[in-house]
Amino acid sequence: MRVLVTGVTGFVGSHMAEFLADRRGVETHGVCRRESDTQHIQPFQKKIRLSFCDLTDKKSVTTLFKKVKPHRVVHLAAQSSASASWDKPYETVRTNILSELNLFEAAREGSIQARVLVAGSSEEYGYPESGEIPIRESAMLRPLNPYAVSKIAQDYLAYAYCRGIGLKTIRARAFNHTGPRQGATLAVSSFARQTALIEAKKQKPVIETGNLNIVRDYTDVRDVVRAYWLLLEKGTAGDVYNVASGKGRRLEDIIRFFYDESAVKFSVHRQSKRLRSSEPPVIIGNAIKLRKRTGWKPLVPFETTLKDILNYWRQPIAS
Repeated sequence: MRVLVTGVTGFVGSHMAEFLADRRGVETHGVCRRESDTQHIQPFQKKIRLSFCDLTDKKSVTTLFKKVKPHRVVHLAAQSSASASWDKPYETVRTNILSELNLFEAAREGSIQARVLVAGSSEEYGYPESGEIPIRESAMLRPLNPYAVSKIAQDYLAYAYCRGIGLKTIRARAFNHTGPRQGATLAVSSFARQTALIEAKKQKPVIETGNLNIVRDYTDVRDVVRAYWLLLEKGTAGDVYNVASGKGRRLEDIIRFFYDESAVKFSVHRQSKRLRSSEPPVIIGNAIKLRKRTGWKPLVPFETTLKDILNYWRQPIAS
């Protein structure tokens, strides 16, 4: 079975490729831009087949599909930052929507009967009402940024291509996920990186934060990619599934965990520039539909996730 992973050098893409690399009967093909940093996949790069492709270029994508002829596609490539989407709204919308459209058209024109998982986001739900938490797939979509809008467009494109021409698409709306390799622009990874910098005496013993009172539903990235694979195997084409732990984590408690783990104690300073306007106080997902369909449940304890991401940052910073 040939599996194509877009965005393979990224945070989630690299974990997806690593998960697939040792699976029996799976030939893993990774896709990235020629200028992408391949650091995340270097330990197992020899186990995957890497292709360079600009997914916003239709001809390049068509050529890629003709070469690989995938049986499964995990579409993870995207401009994936909600906050950055306000700085780059045109790039975000163009990249995210056009890349997916080109994948679907390449499959359609090449008569490739692949099952395609599209990675959506809990950002699609926006600001939920109190009675909607934990959030089900049926909740109203209220996007609060261009990234969320682009993800809704991807979501609906996947539905349209499934119902309209029979392309076997599966839609996943992942809630917050973290773990090793995550970029430092996101909260948990930022906290871990700053802790490592403080321990190495490369930053003053003060962690800069945004709003620590918010509650988010975090799942380990390694559990998330396992959920994606199970959905490709067992999910109903055209359907949508939340990927979530179902547990709320207060950012203040995550900071406290790093404080307890740190060899050097620090204080916390909230920066106004790190605050997001219209930020929902609580986001928790309901993944019962996913669990019933696939049997999936989170396996990595959250404390392990936090220790792993802290150690991920400690190693290069200390050297």
